[in-house]
Order: sequence, then structure tokens, then C-alpha cells
Amino acid sequence: MSAIFSPIKLGKAVLQHRVVLCPLTRFRATPEAVPTDLQVEYYKQRASEGGLLITEATFIDILAGGYPRAPGIYNQDQIEAWKKVTDAVHEKKGSIYLQLWHAGRTSSKYLNPNQEQVVSASDIAITGKNMTGDDYEVPRPLEINEIKDIVKQFANGAKNAIEAGFDGVEIHGANGYLVDQFINSGSNKRTDIYGGPIENRTRFALEVIDAVVEAVGAERSAIRFSPGEDFQDMKDESVVETWSYLTSEIQKKHPNLSYLHFVEARSDKVGEESNDVDTLEPYRKIWKGPFISASGFSNSTKEAIALAEKTGDLIAFGRAFIANPDLPERLRNNWELNKYDRSTFYTNEATGYTDYPFYGTKN
Repeated sequence: MSAIFSPIKLGKAVLQHRVVLCPLTRFRATPEAVPTDLQVEYYKQRASEGGLLITEATFIDILAGGYPRAPGIYNQDQIEAWKKVTDAVHEKKGSIYLQLWHAGRTSSKYLNPNQEQVVSASDIAITGKNMTGDDYEVPRPLEINEIKDIVKQFANGAKNAIEAGFDGVEIHGANGYLVDQFINSGSNKRTDIYGGPIENRTRFALEVIDAVVEAVGAERSAIRFSPGEDFQDMKDESVVETWSYLTSEIQKKHPNLSYLHFVEARSDKVGEESNDVDTLEPYRKIWKGPFISASGFSNSTKEAIALAEKTGDLIAFGRAFIANPDLPERLRNNWELNKYDRSTFYTNEATGYTDYPFYGTKN
């Protein structure tokens, strides 16, 4: 039996395989950020016995980011709606974690209830256009007391997720969003205890982990990182040192954390060719618990299986899991994969969301 189809203990569950649905923003919630029946069906389709699903990024507060029709986890309507999702996944004997999200400077004030200014570590805007077609705004640097409040919001979001029936939560510390904006030296020019040396720039991330662990327990807590990624103007002057420090601190303080999830910066493989460069190895050597790798494996499934064999990693798939609700079985049996339709990734309908066929069936 190959490693990717072997059991592994993760949090309070024993998974039966290591094929993971990675977090994928899909904009199928209501305008009020409440999950819908479409999302119930989507996650149910992709659940498998002993498999792990990680939800799309989910806002911890109404001011954590104004992405239209992205879900939240900060009020009772959202909690009740998410319960339908977790019940559906558990009926198929799967596990599901919710990803906790604060978008920081990537959002727009025009998407906030009263046009509140977007916030970040420092007053540095992203270059280019935001989702409204306007220039990215210059964010307002958070005050220390506001940072403490956001830490509490992450903890409250974690508690709400457990109330909604999730098996655990994954803190979104990657891809240029708020936690990542503090970590990277290119977006964090603060001169207080949250800026400057690595120990200060990583303080917010580590405080969020501490708070979430205190709220729901280490075995229900995880975090995602993307060291060296340049998406949304991320840039750090000492990538390996920064994320090695983070990983070491987590290993020291929270060795029972459910897992660490790393996105490799080289994240859009094409074809099935092998690549000897493994930029995640420094962190894998430090962390002793379950390790999830994400690295554009949808177009390189053979490499994904080989990496799991070599390292024992769980492997997160995005686009391939969008188009193949039965992806674990397709990989296990070497069945042909459906092709994904990128034009439907960010629409609001069932098309391109819940209508991809299982193997041996037709639409």
C-alpha cells in the first residue's frame, strides 16, 4: 500500500488516506456570508471515509474582509448553516476543518458595512487592482489594542466552528492575508513589538495560535503558511530563517497541534515532470507532527504520490478536487481525472461547483 493511502492520526481522528481538500474560495455563500445548501452538497460530495476536507477561507468578523459571498463564522445564522455541512461530511465518516480568515489589506473599504478603512501591519498598499477594479487602498496600521482584539476574534471563530460541528480549525497564515502581512518583512515596517526582527514579526501569528489552542485545544488547531510566496506582494528578507523560527516555536509550545500546512512557493506545476527542489524540507525537519504539503499538485498527481511516499506528508489538492469529487478513489485506482473549468471557479451557481461527475457517471 502506498503512503498516500495509508492511515495517519491527525488531531482526534485517524484518517484512512492522505488526500486532502485544500481551502478554496468559491463565493457560494449568501450576500450575508451564510453558507448555503450548495455548499452542503459540495462538501458532502468530496467527503470520504477517513478523509480530510479543509473549508474555504471563512471570515472571523464582519470587518475581517468584504469578499462578496464568502462565508463567515461570527454569528449564529452562520453557525447553524455550517452545521448542515459538518453533518453531511460526518455522515460519510469524513473529517472537516474550518479555515479562519482575516483578509487585512487585500479587501476594500467599499465592501465594509460603513466603508471602514482596511487594516494591516503597516500602511503599505498592494500594487495593482483589487476585486472592485480599483487600486488597492493604503491600509491603516493596526493599533496594539486592535491586534489583541483580532487575536480574540480568531479564538471566538474557533469556538464557533467547534459549535458548528467542525473537527478542528486551520488558521489562515498564508497567501498574503493579515497574519502573513505581519510575518513578511516587505509588508511589515512596524517599530513596536510586532515589527522589526523575526521574533516580533511572527508575534501576531504565534499569539493567534496560542489563543486558538486555549479556546479549542491543540488537537483541534492547525495553521497554514506560504513561505517565500510573492502573491499579493508578499516578500520577506529571510524566508528560511523566518518560517524556521515559526515552526520551531510551534514545535516547542504546541507539539500536539493537529498539523502544519505549508504551501510551496513553486506552486503551479505543469505536467508530470519531477522537480528535485523541495523548499519545504527545512520546516518538515523541524516539525514532528502531521505535515500537509500544497504545491500545485493538481497537474502533477504522480509527483504528489511520490512526495507522500518519500516524506509521509498529507497532500492537499485544489483544482483537481474541484473537478473530481471522488478524487481519492480516482488516484487510488489510477482513473482518468475530469478537467476543471477555471471560468466557473468564482461564480455563484451550481455550474462548475456541484455538477462535476463521479467516475463512471455522466452529468
